Amino acid sequence: MNSRMGRLIANRLLVSVATLLFVSIVVFGATQLLPGDVAQAILGQSATPEAVAGLRTALGLDQPAFQRFVFWLANLVTGDAGISLVNRQPIGDLIWKRLSSSLTLAGIVAVFAVPIALFLGITSAVWRGSIYDRLVGIVTVSIVSVPEFLVATLAVLVFAVHLQWLPALSFLPASATWPQFLRAVAMPVMTLSFVVIAQMARMTRAAVTDALRSPYVEMAALKGASPARIVMRHALPNTVGAIANATALSLSYLLGGVIIAETIFNYPGIAKLMVDSVAMRDMPVVQACAMVFCAVYLLLVTTADIVAILSNPRLRHP
Repeated sequence: MNSRMGRLIANRLLVSVATLLFVSIVVFGATQLLPGDVAQAILGQSATPEAVAGLRTALGLDQPAFQRFVFWLANLVTGDAGISLVNRQPIGDLIWKRLSSSLTLAGIVAVFAVPIALFLGITSAVWRGSIYDRLVGIVTVSIVSVPEFLVATLAVLVFAVHLQWLPALSFLPASATWPQFLRAVAMPVMTLSFVVIAQMARMTRAAVTDALRSPYVEMAALKGASPARIVMRHALPNTVGAIANATALSLSYLLGGVIIAETIFNYPGIAKLMVDSVAMRDMPVVQACAMVFCAVYLLLVTTADIVAILSNPRLRHP
């Protein structure tokens, strides 16, 4: 790795840190603007004003917003997300339990969706203009146009209500075996995979098509290289960066789709924890969940950018 690549990677990391800091300000400010009072929500509507004021003081909610932000950010940097205002448990423990469930769901979706999307995208680019390419294009565009909640609703109607093959809710008992777990997450995985496969296949097709139209690929074809060698030896190695970006963007889509899937199927993930915390006005948990979503998104995008930088031959051999 030369000095130019090192500077580019260092700049990309600094931009990610600055973005995370900016997002922390936005998240904290936005949660302060939400209506409702957590002290009132905990004590109920019958609580006296004195009791509500006393609980607000005990929870530190009477402090200035800037002072609470600095205290919150300093603790967050050290890994301490604070205590939940509702159930008084460490937020880190609450998030870790739910985050592991969400990561498991996202991992299953990635293992299932990424190979299929890459296969469809690469083969569509190789056989571009054929009936196969047009059929894949029509199907992927149709799937991208359908919102996730509609896919989830149709899946429940078909597989849970009509066929009764799968449970409508992803209830997971503590003693659940792997077959029971896979059966419970089948419909969330199905809901998230459809759009991920469609989006990633289209972006992969565009990247490989551009590579196949480049002069060096034409030169390889003129020299008599076989179609398989042209794709595997010349096209794919030069599209690693674009495919990595397509994969990162598609997987980052899971961060938005997982909120819908976990809410509809009652899956015990971090998105469900965030939605429940918004309803309870448990702002420290909401803030921590939002920062986790942002950090994971930045991790995916930054990793894709670094892979693109490392795979760029013009940077490797200036």
